Amino acid sequence: MDLTEQSHRRLNPLTDEWVLVSPHRTQRPWQGAVEAVPAVARPQYDPTCYLCPGNPRAGGVRNPQYTSTYIFENDFAALKKDVPASTIDVQHKGLLVAEGESGICRVMCFSPRHDLTLSSMEQPAIEEVVRTWTSQFSELARTPGVSHVQIFENRGEMMGASNPHPHCQIWATKSIPQAPARELFSQQNYFKSHDSCLLCDYLKLEAGEQKRIICENEGFVVLVPFWAVWPFEVLVCSRRHFGALPELNGSEVSQLAAILKQIVSTYDRIFEVPFPYSMGFHQSPTTGAHPEWHFHAHFYPPLLRSATVRKFMVGFEMLGTPQRDITPELAAERLRSLVANGK
Repeated sequence: MDLTEQSHRRLNPLTDEWVLVSPHRTQRPWQGAVEAVPAVARPQYDPTCYLCPGNPRAGGVRNPQYTSTYIFENDFAALKKDVPASTIDVQHKGLLVAEGESGICRVMCFSPRHDLTLSSMEQPAIEEVVRTWTSQFSELARTPGVSHVQIFENRGEMMGASNPHPHCQIWATKSIPQAPARELFSQQNYFKSHDSCLLCDYLKLEAGEQKRIICENEGFVVLVPFWAVWPFEVLVCSRRHFGALPELNGSEVSQLAAILKQIVSTYDRIFEVPFPYSMGFHQSPTTGAHPEWHFHAHFYPPLLRSATVRKFMVGFEMLGTPQRDITPELAAERLRSLVANGK
């Protein structure tokens, strides 16, 4: 089977799900015009922004004059702390089932400056972001009733970001959400079967092939996963085996900051626009011991052929299985060339 020419499907061992790859539909990484959309010039401070220092938020609370990172409880949180831990199962048939889900939702501003992103921030400022993520994870992991902490960023209006001010969200939940729960199940099974880590072994295979690795440093590797669904999806993996941010050593804090800046900056050069994406860290559950878990982050960007043409998950993708035309290898080649050439 020729993976560069013939339709095939690839297994995601982290989730035990498949993606359909149709390379014969395009012999190039993309078709059509590459349209560059001029970036919107933003001020360092926006008096109408509810995340800028000193401004009132939508809920009426006024932000302090913060000078670094800033954390606050989401004014319109999706989760509440005081939800009763009860379960409903109508007629006990397992068909109409609901259970209470308590949690904590926080917003974290990366910087007081309205006009910055991770790609344009200086590395020391990103290192402070990493340290704040770490302290937030540690605090929330100690909170009674919390089993999982999800740190994620939605960048760009295309990904639903309602405010361009550089920020992310941190949700702590009673249960382990669906995506990391699948990964936990797969990593546990692999660990039991092979007496080794799934992602450690996967990184060894990728290092040997060198087809999908985009960039790397002493602490982290960025690659387009073999099973990628989104056109320019990437996986950020630690080289060393550990489960969560609090286990970073001193040098790994700066290495993680550097690799995040590098991949986001590379994204911005694909179509010469601030590249939209959803990004999130998958870390070990906060309850129990999890020697099988390997620290990693996912970047899911939607753009396909230009700054205005995105990949839609519709039709067969919604009713059947995700599908892609551009192979992960071609996507990696494109991203790798931008890293190497600085454009």
